[in-house]
Amino acid sequence: MLAAANIREHWRAFLATFLAVVVGVGLIAVTLILYDSGRPRPHPRVAGSAVLVVSNQAVNQAGAAGDRVPWTESQAADLVRQLEGIDGVEAAIVDRNFYAQAFADGEPVADEAATEAGHGWASARLAPYKLVSGRAPATSTEVVAGAGVGARTGSALTIGLADGVHTFTVSGTTDGEGFYFTDAEAARRDTGVTTIGLLVPQGSAVPAVAGRAGEILGESGSALTGDARGVVEPGFITHKRFLGAQLVAALAIMALFTTIFVVAATLALATAQRRREIGLLRTIGADPRQIRRMVLGEAVIVGLLGSAAGCVAGVIGAPAMLASLDRLDVTPPDSRIIISAWPLLVATAIGTGVAALGAFVASRSAARVAPIEALRDAAAEQRPMSRGRWIAGLAIFGVGVVLAFMTAAGGADRRVNLAIATSMCLIAAAALLAPIVIGPIARLATAPFTRGSSGASSMLIRAELLNATRRAASTAAPVIVAVGFAVLISGLVDTMRTAYPAETTKQLAGQVLIDPGNAPALSDAVVEENPVGRAALPTRLFVARPGGGTAVIDGVGSRDPRWSRPGEAVLDTTVAKYLKVQAGATVTVRFRDGLSAPLRVAQVLPPDQARGSFVLSRDTVRQHDPTAMTDNIFLPAGHAPVKLSAGARLQDAEQYALKEYNTDAKLTNSLAMMLTVVAVGYSGLAVANSMAMAGYGRRTDFEVMRSAGGTRRQLLRFSLGETGLLVIIGSALGLLATLPPLAGVASGLSAEVGTPVSMNLSGGTLAWAVLGSLAMATAASAFVTWNVMRPRTG
Repeated sequence: MLAAANIREHWRAFLATFLAVVVGVGLIAVTLILYDSGRPRPHPRVAGSAVLVVSNQAVNQAGAAGDRVPWTESQAADLVRQLEGIDGVEAAIVDRNFYAQAFADGEPVADEAATEAGHGWASARLAPYKLVSGRAPATSTEVVAGAGVGARTGSALTIGLADGVHTFTVSGTTDGEGFYFTDAEAARRDTGVTTIGLLVPQGSAVPAVAGRAGEILGESGSALTGDARGVVEPGFITHKRFLGAQLVAALAIMALFTTIFVVAATLALATAQRRREIGLLRTIGADPRQIRRMVLGEAVIVGLLGSAAGCVAGVIGAPAMLASLDRLDVTPPDSRIIISAWPLLVATAIGTGVAALGAFVASRSAARVAPIEALRDAAAEQRPMSRGRWIAGLAIFGVGVVLAFMTAAGGADRRVNLAIATSMCLIAAAALLAPIVIGPIARLATAPFTRGSSGASSMLIRAELLNATRRAASTAAPVIVAVGFAVLISGLVDTMRTAYPAETTKQLAGQVLIDPGNAPALSDAVVEENPVGRAALPTRLFVARPGGGTAVIDGVGSRDPRWSRPGEAVLDTTVAKYLKVQAGATVTVRFRDGLSAPLRVAQVLPPDQARGSFVLSRDTVRQHDPTAMTDNIFLPAGHAPVKLSAGARLQDAEQYALKEYNTDAKLTNSLAMMLTVVAVGYSGLAVANSMAMAGYGRRTDFEVMRSAGGTRRQLLRFSLGETGLLVIIGSALGLLATLPPLAGVASGLSAEVGTPVSMNLSGGTLAWAVLGSLAMATAASAFVTWNVMRPRTG
């Protein structure tokens, strides 16, 4: 096969593409392995239930799956009776979860699982958890404590609940985690049911039980088995998984984009350097179709080999990446690497497909090579830009400009994604259109150095870049990606870092805040002790979606007399538009206890984060949602309380909010740095590959220069000067590609926070991205040039 023979004979020409595929597939394999390893799996607390019956999920305003629509207590009781009548079902147990946290010395014991640590005793069978000592709780003042609490049977234990801090008697201890109350007490504290676990004895047909349960549920829910039961897990684990998935998705998108970008550039350069060889094949009778098949065949072989090596690298690198995510605390507890076949197969398919895709354009260009090219001693580009490159470059640039305006006008939840999409388009456009700017920049940059002892080298660099702008653009392309992504990611973080404090200072100046300390939120007891100030009680509301189905909306219970009126609600314009209602209309709302009630829309007001988007009476929220808790209480500094309940703390509101943001910003900075290192490292390697491939492809040019009297030092200086200029050009284009999306983000933030926000660029990130690319490029250029000029023996 000609393609395989060419790879064996000219392996150096394909080395850059091979390495680009290896690194790209390695990154993609790592992200897919982490995604597969991090998928929800049955939580230990319900792992003993072979079938989990869950209610349907509502969708949020963005159209994504949200909270599950609760059944009422009577609906759940009826379901339990029907489910227990299924052959093979030993018991159907309602799973309840509510806030419960141990207190010691008047302070809540830090526990990230506290929000859902309270359960009914019957649900311990779903694990199953067993008593280590004592007995099950028999009264509302008794509790069984989990192993991690360290309580002894018969001792008194102080536990914080949604209505305040209470003292319970430890009736027993279990080998599980959390706190187990009587089922009646749990039902009082967590009304509304979304999950029922079915206990099925060994030997029973689980699929048959699940099928019968599904028939009973109809359209009101689903019966889950196997790994699908992993959707039932504590909220803090879901949150960590979400953060980790966001980072993994960003890495995957960046790796895919960069791989396509780099592989296409290296293949185009490799094909352009083989015009004489392709012309010779045309001379001996090869037709354009055969040439295209040969180039595509070479790409597929290199893609397969590179993908295989990349998968091995991905398997080796996955534990290190998981360890990095663990240090950032964005992985669920006890996460471990699980190697499955599908991530490696998908990564291989992507690597091979990317190589074939990158070779498609190169193969069309190769098929147009005329037989006379075999007679040329030197190649000169006839046109720096082909018609297709002009069309593609301008079209992608136009899309990027449109996305930049959308970034400025888009909502807060879409702005970052739009900025990344904008930057990708403009980076691609900069690479495609680079040949038309390299020539003018080369003339301008070398003009001051065309006189004196260095004039010959400057003129040679200028002539080389003017004669081979496509090759120069292929070499600059990875630098455009590296600098563009590095500046974009760091700029997004820095720009948002200035916007948030500006908004916080404006909103919270002169206020104090009561925060829960180590607890996740404030109990009703703390709120009642502080009747002054804003004490929002968040809940989840379920309403009929105009297009059909059920939507879940963030509701807020307010004690402000302007909004806290039974039977009424105040909506902001965004929610009112989504529900297609106006002031005076009636909205039927389903609450967390599964019960529904009509609410009259008293007012529709402009969005106000301090007020909330769907505001109703605090008493109404508490009536239907006993698990709801107040996050913080904001009040004027002059009304600061002298004494607070156990666990609550008084803070300066502005300083507290900034401290909270700095904590989040630290995580964001770590994630951004990881993405930047990946982008710069991969693109820097691609720069080195491109320089190496270009250097070996110019062996004849160097020999001609040597025969004309050029010394090794002069040629080395020429090569390094050309490399440095290309890195500078690529860096400038990469920087320019990030300015529109960053400007759009700054404009959008200004409108959102009501304070001017300027675009911020990280000089340090820009410097090390440029210097890193320059170091790798010059090192590769020096090595290749020196190796090419080395005298050959034998």
